[in-house]
Amino acid sequence: MDKKNALRAGALAAGTTLMMLLMSSPALALTRDDGDDPGPGLSVIQTLGLYVVAPIALFVIIAGLVMALDKSRAKKDTTTSNINVRGEAKA
Repeated sequence: MDKKNALRAGALAAGTTLMMLLMSSPALALTRDDGDDPGPGLSVIQTLGLYVVAPIALFVIIAGLVMALDKSRAKKDTTTSNINVRGEAKA
């Protein structure tokens, strides 16, 4: 039963992707519209920097700021992880 659901999900994903590829028409991108002014293309290094390195660097910066500015460690909350239970009862 699990394989059947996985096969169904895979077929649905493949069909959706195929339909999206068929519905897009890259052939129409060859004709220029009025007002188009394409700039020079990006090199491989520029493309990797823009689409790979920049998002990773942005993620690292945001994660570092969140970890550095996190105030929940400084405050000692009495939660179940901070309670030491040794069998003694306070009356």
